[in-house]
Amino acid sequence: MPRRSEFARFVRDWSKQQGLRTPEFHTKLADWLGLKWKQFEKGPRRLLLLAFRGAGKSTLVGLFAAYMIHKRPDVRILALSADLALARKMVRNVKRIIERHPKIANLKPAKPDLWGAEQFTVTRKAELRDPTMLARGIDGNFTGSRADVVICDDVEVPRNSDTPAKRRALREKLGEIEFVLVPDGMQLYIGTPHTYHSIYAGAARPEAGETQPFLGGFERKTVPIRDAQGKPAWPQRYGENRIAELERTSGPVKFASQMLLVPMPPEQCRFDPDRLLRYSGEVELRSAHGRESLWLEGRRLASIRVWWDPSLGRPEKSDRNAIALVYQDTGGGYWLHRVHYFGHDPALAAREPGRHAEADQLCREAARFVAEIRAPAITVEDNGVGAMLPGLLRKALQPLDPAIAVTAHHSTRPKAERILAALDVPLAAGLLHAHASVCDGPFREELQNWAPQSGAGHRDDGLDAVASAILAEPVRLGSYPRAPGLRGAWRPAAAAHRAETDFEP
Repeated sequence: MPRRSEFARFVRDWSKQQGLRTPEFHTKLADWLGLKWKQFEKGPRRLLLLAFRGAGKSTLVGLFAAYMIHKRPDVRILALSADLALARKMVRNVKRIIERHPKIANLKPAKPDLWGAEQFTVTRKAELRDPTMLARGIDGNFTGSRADVVICDDVEVPRNSDTPAKRRALREKLGEIEFVLVPDGMQLYIGTPHTYHSIYAGAARPEAGETQPFLGGFERKTVPIRDAQGKPAWPQRYGENRIAELERTSGPVKFASQMLLVPMPPEQCRFDPDRLLRYSGEVELRSAHGRESLWLEGRRLASIRVWWDPSLGRPEKSDRNAIALVYQDTGGGYWLHRVHYFGHDPALAAREPGRHAEADQLCREAARFVAEIRAPAITVEDNGVGAMLPGLLRKALQPLDPAIAVTAHHSTRPKAERILAALDVPLAAGLLHAHASVCDGPFREELQNWAPQSGAGHRDDGLDAVASAILAEPVRLGSYPRAPGLRGAWRPAAAAHRAETDFEP
C-alpha cells in the first residue's frame, strides 16, 4: 500500500470523525494536492483540478484550505466563485472544519468579529491587513485584496459562459487575479467545463481568438466519471446503472462536457429525429368537481408555450415564419403539438400595400392560428424586423380574441447554442413528444439536417421556434385553464345560477 501524503491523512482523520469513509479517488486527489503543497516553495504554483459534477471536489478543496491554514496560519486565501453565495459556502465549510478538526481547533479566534460569514482571521502571529480567508464573487470587487493563495471554485457557470461576450468578460475578470496574488503565490482552479470554449479547455480555440489555452501554463489533474478503461471513478456512489441514467437524462453533449470533461466541438453536435416520441392524439378538456383541466394522451397538461419566430423577407429567399406550440405535462414531458409555417403574399402586398402589407398579412395569420388553438398567450421574438410585430399582432387579435396576451422577447443568445440547450436533453431523456403533423412536416427534416455550423440551404426556422418555446417561461394552465369555446371568459368555470327567495316585491 503506497504511503499517503500528510494532507491525505488529514482528510482521512476528518472523514473518520464525521463517520464517513474516504473514497479511493478522493485519497488520490488528496495525495496530488498534498504533493503540490509540499512543492509550494519551488513550484508549480498554477494548478487546475477538473472533476465530474458531484465528485465532491469543492468539499475536498475546502479541506485543503483548512490544511494550508493549519500548516501556515499566516496564509491569506481568496476564495472566488461565480457568485458570492457560492464563495461564502466555501468559507463556511472551512470555518466548520477549523472548529471541529482536532488538529486545528485551537486556531479559532476568541473575538467573534474575526469569525464572519464572508471572511475570517485565525489566531496568527503576523499583523496583516487581509484576513485569513475572504469570499468574493467573480463580479465583485476584489482588486484591493492581497492573497498568498487564490482558489477559483466554479468561476465558470452557464450564465457567465453562454455567449462570446460573457466569455470575454469572464476572462478579463480572471486576469485581475495576477494583480491580487503575491509574487510567489498559488492559484488553484477547480470546476467542470460548461462550454466548448471553456476557460478549462486543454487546447486553444482559434475561432475565439485564442493562440494558447486560457490556463495553458497550469498543471492539470483531470478526473472524469469513468477512467480510460471505462471503470467508474467512484463506484460506491456512481455505478454503471447510475452513470447510464445520468447520460440519458443529461444528454450526450452535457454528459461529455460535465461528466467526461471533454466538451464536444459544435460541429460534431447532431440530433437524432428517431428519438421523437410520435403521437396522434388531440388535447382533451376534462371537468371534475367543478374543476377543468387539459389532457393529452392520458397525461395532464401543466403549462403551455407558444412562440413566433418571424421573418419579413420574400418567402422564396428568406427564412420562413414559424409558430411553435409546446405543452408540458405534470411529469416534465414536452409535447410539441404544432409547428405552423407560413409566409406573406408579395403580390397581394404590392396590389394593396395599405391593407395587405407584409407585416399585416403575417400578423393576421398568426392571430388566426393562435386564436384557433385557444392559447392564453404568445411570445414574439422582436429582434430586428420583429420589433413592430407585437403591436400589430395585438391589433389583429382584437376582433378574434382580445384576451390573448402578446409578449415581446429580445433574444441575445446565439441561435445554435439556444437550439442545442433546448433540445439535447429532452431528446436524449425521451421527454420530447411530437404530434404526427409535426413529424410528417418540415420539422423532422430540419432536426435531421441541423448542425451548429450549418450553411445556406439548411432550414432551421421551426427548430429555432421550438427551441425558443421550450426555453421560454411557461404559462401555467392551473386548475382552471381557458377552455375551448369560452373566449374571453375570465372565470371559465363560472355558470349562471337562479336563486329563489320569499321576499315580497
